[in-house]
Amino acid sequence: MSNTTIATINREAELAALFNYLIQVFSQALDGLMWVIGNIGAILTCITFSRPTFRKSPCAMYFTASSFSQFFVFNFAVFIRMIQYGYNVPVNSVPSWFCKLRFYIFYVAGASARYNIVFAAVDRFFCSCQSVRLRRWSSSKVARSLIIIDAIIWALFYIQILVFADVTNGKCRILSADFLKYFTFYLTFENGFLPIIPMLIFGLLTIRNIQRSIQRLKAREIIDGRTSNSNNQPSVSRKEVQLHRMLINQVVIYVILNLPYPVYNLYRIYGNVSSVSESSAAIDTFVNNLCIDMVYLCFTLTFLNFLLTSSVFRQELKQLLCRHRRRIAPIA
Repeated sequence: MSNTTIATINREAELAALFNYLIQVFSQALDGLMWVIGNIGAILTCITFSRPTFRKSPCAMYFTASSFSQFFVFNFAVFIRMIQYGYNVPVNSVPSWFCKLRFYIFYVAGASARYNIVFAAVDRFFCSCQSVRLRRWSSSKVARSLIIIDAIIWALFYIQILVFADVTNGKCRILSADFLKYFTFYLTFENGFLPIIPMLIFGLLTIRNIQRSIQRLKAREIIDGRTSNSNNQPSVSRKEVQLHRMLINQVVIYVILNLPYPVYNLYRIYGNVSSVSESSAAIDTFVNNLCIDMVYLCFTLTFLNFLLTSSVFRQELKQLLCRHRRRIAPIA
C-alpha cells in the first residue's frame, strides 16, 4: 500500500472522527438545551393561553394545541436523539411495541403542531378581513372543530407507521423498502414545503389586510376629523394586534428553520451522499441531524417568540407565576 493511499485513509478516518465528535457535542448541547427549554416553554404556553384573557381567542387555541403537540415532539424525538447521538444509548434496541409507538406519536404530534400553526395563520387572515361574513370564520367554535379534526386525521393517517415500523438487526426502522421510499418523499414535502405555502400566503394576506385597515383609518381621520379611537370607529384590541405579531413572527421562524431539511433531503435522495465513503457518511449524518435540529429549534423558539413579542402574554405569565409562588411560599 502506497504512502499516498495510507495518507488518504488516515485523512478519511480523521475527518469521520471529527464529524462524529461534532454530532455527539451538538446532540448533548443543542438537543439537551432544546429539550429543557422546549418542555418548559410548551407547558407554560399551554397554561398561559388557557387563562381567561386568551381562552376564547381562536388563534390562542391553535397556539395551545400546537404547543401541546410540541411537548410530545420534545420527549419522543428530541430527547431520544439526544441520548442516542449524544450519549450513545442504544435506543434502537428496544421492544417492537415501543419502536412503533415512538415513531407513531412523534409523527402524529409533529404534524398536528405544524398544521395548527397553519390554522392560526388562516384564522388571522379571517380576523383581519373587513367582510363580516369572513370574520365569522375566526371563532372558537371553528377552532375547536378544526383542532379535533386535525388530531383525528393525523392519528388515522399515521397508523401505517404502526404497520411498517419494527425492530430488525437491533435497529428501529421502516422495514419495507418501497414504503420507505414513498415515506421519505412524503415527509420531504409534508414536513417542509407543504405547510410553508399556506403559512406564507395567509401571512402575507393578513399583513395586506392590516395595512389596508390602517390606510382606511388614516383616510377617515382626514375626512371626518376623527381619531382612530373615536366611539364611532371600532378598534382592534391590543391582544388581537399582538396575536397578529406573534403569528407573523412564528411564520417567519418556521420558514427559515424548516426549509433546509426538505432541501437537503432532496439532495440526499438524488445524490446518494451517505454511501460514498466513511467521512462522507459522517458529514451527511452531521448535516442531516443539523437540519432536523433546526426543525426542532423552530418549535423550541415558539415560547420565546410569544414571550418577546407580546406584552399581554408576558403579563399573563407573570401573574400566573406570581400566583403560583404565593401558593408554595412557606407560611411565616
